[in-house]
Amino acid sequence: MKVPVVVMRGGTSKGVFLRYEDMPQDRRVWEDYLLDIMGSPDRRQIDGLGGANPLTSKAAIVRKSDIEGVDVEYTFAQVSIENRLVDFKGNCGNMSAAVGPYAIEKGLVPAVEPVTKVKIFNTNTQKMIVAEVEVANGRVKTEGACSIPGVPGTGSPIYLSFAQSEGAVTGKLFPTGNAIDTIWTSDGPKNISIVDYANPLVFIDARDVGLTGKELPHEYKPETLALLEEIRSIAAELCGFAPREEATKLSPAVPKMTIVAPPADYIDATGIERKASDMDCLVRMMSMQKPHQALAITGAICLTASAFLKESILRDIVHVQSEVLRLGHPAGIMETKVDLIAGHIGAIKVVRTARMIMEGYVYLKKNYEPVSRFA
Repeated sequence: MKVPVVVMRGGTSKGVFLRYEDMPQDRRVWEDYLLDIMGSPDRRQIDGLGGANPLTSKAAIVRKSDIEGVDVEYTFAQVSIENRLVDFKGNCGNMSAAVGPYAIEKGLVPAVEPVTKVKIFNTNTQKMIVAEVEVANGRVKTEGACSIPGVPGTGSPIYLSFAQSEGAVTGKLFPTGNAIDTIWTSDGPKNISIVDYANPLVFIDARDVGLTGKELPHEYKPETLALLEEIRSIAAELCGFAPREEATKLSPAVPKMTIVAPPADYIDATGIERKASDMDCLVRMMSMQKPHQALAITGAICLTASAFLKESILRDIVHVQSEVLRLGHPAGIMETKVDLIAGHIGAIKVVRTARMIMEGYVYLKKNYEPVSRFA
């Protein structure tokens, strides 16, 4: 069986884009279908399109929407590399950046020059995202002067706006009802904040887990990674996603473990020296139990909202100085911008780049009945 597929980079992530019409008619086999495409479970993903890294083992399922005021509906899937699991609980902001260009190139949204606004409904979180995509001669622009940390070269900017993203997965801004929770771990009590805005994150002060916040992905000790996953698993249980003993297997992608520290000079993964004066905080995230090479967009959005709320543990770490927040991560510094309406968060914007890499067919090991056959 062969299926039309597009491989796209969105921000610092890469994944396969599929039409909803080409997905199996039986939703219960979507997991097997995506595992087949990506070549999982296998740490090398040698027999599929996966890139053997959580940032490149992702899928987006897109269709034209019938909902008023919505252009396309998009479902995100985080495909496990070594386990027979596909997580549909949250969204990926980086992959979201590629949805607008994909929709325009595939004719789901008409190209309007010089900028096409694509209204995207993310089915995972039931939230809206608006993408502003540059267009020239009826096609998506890919060349430009915009650079983002973690991606070589430059490209055309894509502006993503996340509005009304509270309770994206759990239905609550603070899933436990508390801005700060004290949990008990094998390393003693820890203060954490679980915040659900665009995606649920569990925040901890870097100093509480023996870190500085300046660490690069290869610098984490195994015992530190184990403690971070223990904290994340406890948070998953508090969110109602899975018992803590099974959270790594049943809910590996959410909540996302996030380590935050005050600004400090550091050397990023590319060897560039970053100054404390150029950032408002340091942030390090985990992605599927591994240190994130950069920073998840939904993570940046949630962190930004949390910093402006001034209720979580971030209140003593992140000092908000303007409507622009500067986040120092392993690959560099990312900026987010808050649109305030009467003192409240109206939307949070971030700039990304994206491009189509390949279009063709992927061959599967078995046959599935696609939705289009039943339309």
